[in-house]
Amino acid sequence: MDLPTQILERLDALGVLAGDVEEKFVRGAGPGGQKINKTSSTVVLRHRPSGCEVRCQEERSQAANRALAWERFCEKLETQLREAEAVRRAAVEKARRKARPKSRRQKAIQVRGKRIRAEVKAGRQAPQSGEG
Repeated sequence: MDLPTQILERLDALGVLAGDVEEKFVRGAGPGGQKINKTSSTVVLRHRPSGCEVRCQEERSQAANRALAWERFCEKLETQLREAEAVRRAAVEKARRKARPKSRRQKAIQVRGKRIRAEVKAGRQAPQSGEG
């Protein structure tokens, strides 16, 4: 595969091997008539490990579609990586907030609420009879 150095650098930064990406040229579909339907100018890129797939049929030229497909493929993988990192950071932040000790005010409010709840529950007990 003879890819531009910019694309190869982006793939290296993402940790993706160009050999893991399956590149196919298929016949186009949709409006465009005979020219689109007869030529294999549509490019389909599929990354086997992640299952990420990109399909490009914007230009009439196979080479132009190939360049656009690789650009979009890199963008899609970068977006997936950013989203995964954001989810990981959110989980770390949530765990940090959860493990943080309560402030004195929060603790006092919690204890006051427990005392009120205990009084309510104590009022539910059956009356004690003196006869026995």
